Amino acid sequence: MHKAPPSLNALEAFEAAARHLSLSKAALELKVTAGALSHQIRGLETYLGVKLFDRGVRSIALTPAGRALHPGLQAGFLQIRDALASLDRLGDPHLLVLSTPPGFTSKWLAPRLYRFSQAYPEIDVRISSSLKNANFIADGVDAAIRNLPIDGTQNEALEIEKLVDLSLAPVCSPALVEKYGPLTSPSMLKGVPLIHDESLSGHAAIPGWADWFTAAGVNDIDARRGLRFNSADHALDATVEGAGVLLATEALAYDDLRTGRLVIPFDLTLPSGRCYAFVCLKRRREPANVQAFRAWLREEVAALNLSGHAIHQMREIKEARWSDD
Repeated sequence: MHKAPPSLNALEAFEAAARHLSLSKAALELKVTAGALSHQIRGLETYLGVKLFDRGVRSIALTPAGRALHPGLQAGFLQIRDALASLDRLGDPHLLVLSTPPGFTSKWLAPRLYRFSQAYPEIDVRISSSLKNANFIADGVDAAIRNLPIDGTQNEALEIEKLVDLSLAPVCSPALVEKYGPLTSPSMLKGVPLIHDESLSGHAAIPGWADWFTAAGVNDIDARRGLRFNSADHALDATVEGAGVLLATEALAYDDLRTGRLVIPFDLTLPSGRCYAFVCLKRRREPANVQAFRAWLREEVAALNLSGHAIHQMREIKEARWSDD
């Protein structure tokens, strides 16, 4: 006689706890109490006759048995969610759900998205903006823009297309340049407030002010001082208002540079080792709405001129304002 399979609820409780490595986060996702979720997992362990988690005071870790069980269950629940999500989309084929980082949404995508809507009025776009990468299945996302390592654009399950390499440049407002005088040397930033964009802090080892000053040959500046923001758009907004000089992602500062709200005082940029990329599930790359958005993104990125316009603009401002210095 075959043994009856364990309950689906118990398997789902284990999968969520194993994915989060947190009973409280898993319980929040499944909308149950942590006690109820723990009870389900213990029942599953009793049924299987193996221990799935090593439980600490404030943490849990997968045992060898738990590590062996989780990948198959995770794939199975992803397929279930994918099947359910595909049914949802049958009722609304003209909906496109996008996941994008907040800074990218505010400073690049939102000012351009009206052009997509004009070109494809039959497609309704919903933007979910978060620093956390969305789960394509659980969150019902069709496509995403992600900030990824340049060498991390390969994934068996995901379709990933690099859009633009990200470089970092110092930017400031014209008013700040007027206040502190012509910034003719990087060493002159000793007396200028610094602004730090920490939106990727803890997630990626990207260059900061200390790296930029080292590249500029300036070694006697305290690069730790200044304002810090965990959102790129907030850092750029403060810079536009003259709060200081920001080591900014050029792609995000593009519109502020193009319109003259910001300028680049020094012709020294650093590669970040990262890029913005279009991402979707490989099995969902064929729908017309996804293909339309992907093609539109390519056109918009191709229209950028990250290499020359901002520095040329700064030189024009210097020549116009400080030709007598």
